[in-house]
Amino acid sequence: MEFSQGLISAAYIIAALLFIFSLAGLSKQQTAETGNWYGIVGMAIALIATIADPRVDNVWIILVTMVIGAIIGLRLAKKVEMTQMPELVAILHSFVGLAAVLVGFNSYFEMGHSVMTTFSDSQQMAVNIHLVEVFLGVFIGSVTFTGSIVAFAKLRGIINSAALMLPQRHKLNLVAGIIAIVLLVTFVQQGGGDNTLYLMTFIALVFGWHLVASIGGADMPVVVSMLNSYSGWAAAAAGFMLNNDLLIVTGALVGSSGAILSYIMCKAMNRSFISVIAGGFGTNVVIDTETDYGDHIEINAESVADMLNGAKSVIITPGYGMAVAQAQYPVYEMTQALKAKGIDVRFAIHPVAGRLPGHMNVLLAEAKVPYDIVLSMDEINDDFAKTDVVLVIGANDTVNPAAAEDPTSPIAGMPVLEVWHAKNVIVFKRSMNTGYAGVQNPLFFKDNTQMLFGDAKDSVEQIFKAL
Repeated sequence: MEFSQGLISAAYIIAALLFIFSLAGLSKQQTAETGNWYGIVGMAIALIATIADPRVDNVWIILVTMVIGAIIGLRLAKKVEMTQMPELVAILHSFVGLAAVLVGFNSYFEMGHSVMTTFSDSQQMAVNIHLVEVFLGVFIGSVTFTGSIVAFAKLRGIINSAALMLPQRHKLNLVAGIIAIVLLVTFVQQGGGDNTLYLMTFIALVFGWHLVASIGGADMPVVVSMLNSYSGWAAAAAGFMLNNDLLIVTGALVGSSGAILSYIMCKAMNRSFISVIAGGFGTNVVIDTETDYGDHIEINAESVADMLNGAKSVIITPGYGMAVAQAQYPVYEMTQALKAKGIDVRFAIHPVAGRLPGHMNVLLAEAKVPYDIVLSMDEINDDFAKTDVVLVIGANDTVNPAAAEDPTSPIAGMPVLEVWHAKNVIVFKRSMNTGYAGVQNPLFFKDNTQMLFGDAKDSVEQIFKAL
């Protein structure tokens, strides 16, 4: 028994190290595939070690559920498009939250609270600690569960992406938090309490729903990374309740890395990290229908091809529109054609382009675009003034000059790709509608900007043929 338990502990340590190596690998595109394999091997070791644990009963039930889950996972992984990846990630976070809630209730009911009064002081202290673990696990899991479902629905287009503007919404969040703290104290002092736990769960479910519903669609990339962090802490809480060291370590890794990513993205968007946690930003976006920006200038694909032929340097700034149109493949072909003509071609990626952190990088890597010409905003922003042509393919809010020029804009202060400094800017769009943030973009009306309307994939293919 002791040897078996020692072997399992060793397997958990190896799995935890592999998870750390996985995170390190995923931090760079060049090592992302290796990082994924580290994660896969680590998870396989963790699952085998858990099933082999002598404390685990009903192994066959676990194996059957694993097979069912694996079949569903493989089917979804093969079926899902890259454009649907953000919503898939969001719904997977909800599963982690739900699992934490179920583990919490199961752990609570297994304790046998009816005999708590017979415990010694030391036993009562251990029980109190476990009650705190149960309460926090269920609370974090509930918030993650409903919050992730709302994020999924917004990304999927099932519900409106605009921020929910309830009266006194911030005070409602504060009251919910205070009530949760009072319930926690009551729950521990009373040695448990079914009704207290049920009430807290209901409040947490509503709180999670409102927390994400009150954040606007433009900030969904940050919301997804924030929910990723929440799911990690929910998993860690489940690990404490199950007395599983690996689950605690893994949850802490996911929770902390998600929080760091959220902080980095908030910094990139000039947002307050605390306001993200409180669901406080992205809620005051108003579509400006009063300002007259003038008339836009249209252009066709053949004229764009002529302009590119006469250029020495070209920068392509992709956005979610490129993902929706699946234009990354013809964009790669066009890039190759331009490079064959001796034209310097690079890509400029905003930290929150798309609906998920790194969304554009993954799409371009999928189309075999070389890593060395895909640059971040900080690396390339100063080069726009020396660029002949900028192709804005499906991006909107991330290239909006109002962020830098209009202090009254809802996105004022948000760092953006300053494409308007280039000699010529070509914007690929289906229409003149506002972006996901609901803010009009003055870039479309500047003298050096021309609009190429239509499906981005079709437009790029026409340009490629003309080249």
